[in-house]
Amino acid sequence: MKTLLIIDIQNDYFTGGRMALPGAEAACAVASGVLARFRAAGLPVVHIRHQSLRPGSTFFLPGTQGEEIHPAVAPLPGEAVVLKHFPNSFRETNLLEVLRGLGTQSLTICGMMTNMCVDAGVRAAADLGFPCQVVADGCAARDLAFGGVSVPAAQVNAAFLAALALAYATVAPAAELDLP
Repeated sequence: MKTLLIIDIQNDYFTGGRMALPGAEAACAVASGVLARFRAAGLPVVHIRHQSLRPGSTFFLPGTQGEEIHPAVAPLPGEAVVLKHFPNSFRETNLLEVLRGLGTQSLTICGMMTNMCVDAGVRAAADLGFPCQVVADGCAARDLAFGGVSVPAAQVNAAFLAALALAYATVAPAAELDLP
């Protein structure tokens, strides 16, 4: 059974949020379209929601509107929602049990941030034996800097997706993936 995993498409990543990402709206629109296809095909969907409990956190704070799943991809009754507190969606959560309970054999993944939670989740899922496909245009990243080098979000996104494509997942735009 193919399952859709939507990672952290939450309000704080959008304009007006505490960690707005370049391209969040476009990625969310693609993820919403993929979500509609899975629902229409009667295939399972699992939503991941990050809540930050780390001291000094500035976004996804408990009890805020920012930590809520964006309305465009909001869960319907009966769809699983897994709450996590770490970048890896499997760490200290029941995600693996949920996926096994659904009879999941492969995952289609989209979400935010590509360079953090999507990367960690895809790698963990692949290590657990799930073949993964990542919806490249259904993901968004942020600008980064290291060693005096600034890296624009589009390049961060491309670099992390390219790395995942090496050994962890099939990575392509939604139009090129095997979707329902």
